Amino acid sequence: MKTAIACAAGLLACAPAHAQDVKFTPGAEVRLRYEHADQAGLPRDADAVTLRVRPSVTATLDRWSALVEGEAVVALTRSYNDGTNGKTAYPLVADPENLELNRAQLRYAGDATAFTAGRQRVALADERFVGTAPWRQSEQTFDAARVQLGKLQGLSTDVTYSWNVRTVNGRNGAGARPSDIGGDNLFALVNYGTRIGTLTGFAYLIDQDEAAVQGFRLSNQTYGVRFAGSTPIGRDMKLGYAASLARQSDWHRNPNDYAATYWLGEASLTAHALTATAGYEVLGADRGVALTSVQTPLASAFKFNGWASKFATTPPNGLRDLYGTLGYSWKQAGPFDAVTLTAVWHQFDSDRLDQHYGDELDLLAGVKRGHYALSARYAHYKADAFATDTDKFWLQLDWNL
Repeated sequence: MKTAIACAAGLLACAPAHAQDVKFTPGAEVRLRYEHADQAGLPRDADAVTLRVRPSVTATLDRWSALVEGEAVVALTRSYNDGTNGKTAYPLVADPENLELNRAQLRYAGDATAFTAGRQRVALADERFVGTAPWRQSEQTFDAARVQLGKLQGLSTDVTYSWNVRTVNGRNGAGARPSDIGGDNLFALVNYGTRIGTLTGFAYLIDQDEAAVQGFRLSNQTYGVRFAGSTPIGRDMKLGYAASLARQSDWHRNPNDYAATYWLGEASLTAHALTATAGYEVLGADRGVALTSVQTPLASAFKFNGWASKFATTPPNGLRDLYGTLGYSWKQAGPFDAVTLTAVWHQFDSDRLDQHYGDELDLLAGVKRGHYALSARYAHYKADAFATDTDKFWLQLDWNL
C-alpha cells in the first residue's frame, strides 16, 4: 500500500510539461444511519446512530489515475455492541467508531487491460465469496495487486493477489475482530461473455492468517463455475438468471479437514417497473463440525441470507435458503427521481439432519432526489431451530457528491 502511494506521488510529480494535463476530481460520501435491534435472549435493545464521512481525491493523467480516500465513522449514541466496545448486553451492530485511510491506489486502465495496486475495493462476481461489505459503515478493503485482461464480450481474466484485508472493525479492532487480517489471498476468474450472459470459472484461495480469528479455521479454497445473464422476452419484459456450483475445502493453516458443496439457482422476471425473483442457495455441510460447512468470510454478507444477519457464519449443519423477492420502482414520482418498494421472504433450513432454522421477512422503502437518498428497512427473523427471534429497523440518509 505504501508502494502504491509512492507511485502515485511519482505520477503527480512527472514531467512539468504535462502538469497541465493532470485532472483532479474531489469526491465525498456521507451516510447517517439509525439502527434498532431487538434480539430475544439479550437484556437490552440496541439503538445505534452513526455518521460516516468519506472524502476523496482522484488525480488522472491519460490512462493513469491515483486515488486517496479517507474514512471517518462517529457514534452519536452508545447504546449498542459495536463488536469492539464489550457491551455484550446489547445486540451486535458492527459499526464501531473509526478514522482511517480507506483507499490509496494507483490504476492503469487501457482498452482491454487494467492494473490496480494499493488499498482498493475488490468486488468479484455477485460478491458471494469476495466483496467490500458496503452495508457496514466501515467497508472491507484489500491491500492488493489486481490485473484485468479482456473485455466484457469474449474471453477475459481477472486475477488479484491480496496480502492484507482491512476489516469492517476499523482501526481499533482487536482479538477475534481485528482491524486487519494478513495472509496470501489469491482470487482468479476466467470469464467468457456472450449476448445472453457470462460464464465464469473461479478460484478463491482465502488465507485468514490470524490465530485469534477462529484459529485459522476460516482459511479455505473454493473452485467453481457460474453463469449469469438476462434476455428480453417481450415488450418491456426481461428474464434474468444465475446459477453457481462450487466445491470448498480447507486450505493453508486450517486445522480442519473438510470438503463441502455450494450451489445457487436464481431466476427473475422484470416487467415494466415490477421485478419478481425466486432463488435457492445451498451452503453445504461436511460432517456437522463447526466451520466445516461452506464459509464465506470475505463476502458482502448483508446481500445474502437475510438482513437480520443470522447466518454470517454458516452453521455446522450447513444452510439452505429458499427465497423470493418482489419489488416495484417508479421513476420521476412526484418530487423524487426514484421511489422503490421491496419485500423479501426467506425460509432457512439445514443442509443435513433436516432442521428448519427459521423464516425471515425483509421490507425496504426508498426514495432518491438529486444527490440524496433516504431509505427505511425492516427485518423480522422468526427462529425455530437456530438462533433467536430478532427484529431490526434502519433509517438511513445518504449524500454523494
